[in-house]
Amino acid sequence: MPETIPSAYLDLFEKRAFAVLATLMPDGSPQVTPVWCDFDGTHVLVNSARGRVKDRNMRRDPRVALVILDPDNPYRYLEVRGRVVEITEDGAEEHIDRLAQKYLGVEKYPYRQPGEVRVLYKIRPERVSGLR
Repeated sequence: MPETIPSAYLDLFEKRAFAVLATLMPDGSPQVTPVWCDFDGTHVLVNSARGRVKDRNMRRDPRVALVILDPDNPYRYLEVRGRVVEITEDGAEEHIDRLAQKYLGVEKYPYRQPGEVRVLYKIRPERVSGLR
């Protein structure tokens, strides 16, 4: 059942707050990666490049979890467990540029690799908890 992000935690998506994304490997073991993220009012949005481990994992098994730590208070965090409900390349280039503006203060994502295809993942929160 979808759950919403409590308003008390929405500020974390406005800050340069890093998230740690957990996906599942083919053998069921967890794989974690620090990621940039934001929120569109319904979904947590994450961006990556096609073919990376987290990309392959989310395509195979949409169950994910992530925790966002408040950079101003590391004891404050938001945990989201949910499912990737959409994987698309549409708008992914523009999205990574918006994230680069938020996290790096630059207009264009500076770490693009030749031939890299950016991918946008929409995560529907199913269980949300946190510590304020």
